[in-house]
Amino acid sequence: MKDSAILTANTGLERYGLENVKVYWNLTPKALQQITIKNNMGRETLNGTLAINTGKFTGRSPQDRFIVKDDYTKDKIWWGKVNKPISPENFDKLEKELKKYLSGKEIYARDGYVCAAPEYRTNIRTITELPWSSLFVYNMFLRPSEKELENFKEEWLVLCAPGYVCPDPEANGIRQGNFSIINFTKKVVIIGGSAYTGEIKKGVFSALNLILPIEKNVLPMHCSANVGEVGDTAIFFGLSGTGKTTLSADPDRKLIGDDEHGWTADNTIFNFEGGCYAKVIDLSEEKEPDIFRAVRPGALLENVVFKPNGEVNYLDGSITQNTRVSYPIHHIDNIQETLYAKNPKNIFFLTCDAFGVLPPVSKLTPGQAAYHFISGYTAKVAGTEAGITEPVPSFSACFGEPFMPLHPTVYGEMLSKKMQDAGVNVWLINTGWSAGPYGVGSRIKLKYTRTMITSILKGGLDGVDFEQNPIFGLFMPKYCPGVPTEILDPMNTWLQKGLYIGKAIQLAHSFHLNFEKYANEASQQIMEGGPLIDEHHHLEEHI
Repeated sequence: MKDSAILTANTGLERYGLENVKVYWNLTPKALQQITIKNNMGRETLNGTLAINTGKFTGRSPQDRFIVKDDYTKDKIWWGKVNKPISPENFDKLEKELKKYLSGKEIYARDGYVCAAPEYRTNIRTITELPWSSLFVYNMFLRPSEKELENFKEEWLVLCAPGYVCPDPEANGIRQGNFSIINFTKKVVIIGGSAYTGEIKKGVFSALNLILPIEKNVLPMHCSANVGEVGDTAIFFGLSGTGKTTLSADPDRKLIGDDEHGWTADNTIFNFEGGCYAKVIDLSEEKEPDIFRAVRPGALLENVVFKPNGEVNYLDGSITQNTRVSYPIHHIDNIQETLYAKNPKNIFFLTCDAFGVLPPVSKLTPGQAAYHFISGYTAKVAGTEAGITEPVPSFSACFGEPFMPLHPTVYGEMLSKKMQDAGVNVWLINTGWSAGPYGVGSRIKLKYTRTMITSILKGGLDGVDFEQNPIFGLFMPKYCPGVPTEILDPMNTWLQKGLYIGKAIQLAHSFHLNFEKYANEASQQIMEGGPLIDEHHHLEEHI
């Protein structure tokens, strides 16, 4: 990796159709930061961390993400509002225009790879218009050694040109000037018109979510993972705001990764990435010490606001609530150096149930595990999105629907089979409300949630009796060390049992309605894993 800003004229990039470009190859974070500052594209925080603004887009643009529909993809992809098709001809036109736009410019090339387990390693060459996009790629992908860079051959190519806005979207089969498109046949991702760095990360993640299950028999997962001293691995699924990052950071366990992993046929769990991309809204050393301390030179802050004295004001969401930092995983102390481990023992589905009706901890059967995995439930509460005052159920298939190209039942069946083959326990953890819904009850204490998870990891619930929730069918422990017994059955915490039942049936109905779109592909076992009762049934039969 080069510190000096040596420009190479066209080193091998003509073969991509990039003419007269000047290329910075594999620059160090320090060099990329210097160029960004020199070009007035960012500023440094008091501790020397680079902060940039991503411009018009401060988040992904899911409606502008497309997958090329061709012979390879046409019968594999679950086409719809998440996976929108584009023709190979339109892709070729846009790719050509994007390359024409980059030609004649100074650009930044970086070689890296994804998938930490050696046999699944996938080399990726990224060519970016902006220096800080290259820093993001350095932080987020896995970093080859100097020797590995010498004979580097990419499997996939990512082209990112935020400055290219398509002048005629309709004629090119897209919605507006920006786009993020995956071409599985050419193994190319093109991103135009958006500087939001997450488009690069999620473009590659989406590609892996098709390639790994279909070609490599690996289950791709939107999850965090850690490993204990005796080599037992735990996996944490959960949507934004459910505690995935917080709960997988455990002083007694080594972090494998915080967002994207694969589960192989021989029960290895491996990180796809070499870094973390964390939200920093309301960040404090007290709440998230690992993330707070990772914000140091080499990290890249996005869309944060500064106080007059030059400090970052993490409370300020005036540019976006989605303020972020990317950093290489070695900015965290307690990590599993190889970024993979074996022997998955426990899987946690984290949900923030703002209705206050799901148990704080319950154990799932294989059918229930697949059902809740495919459902991907949490609830949005006031403050997460404009206009939300009452809790709203939010379902995202496989806890990562925007990134899943295949039908969710494909991943659900794989998970169900793997958990049975490996003898893994699956737990549903409610990090949301107890004793009433949002506005009435209170949030379950983080201390209790941590105690439940630690108990499970240490085998503390192995010999405990369970009882079945009459509405959701979930198995609730009657006892958990260090946790008040009365909170384990949510109905006990509500003053008016009738209100609990009414609210629980309402949520059960939301589950059923959401699952209808998967029903024709789901097995009997999965269908039976849902809530036992819907509002059309009489409760007396179950209680």
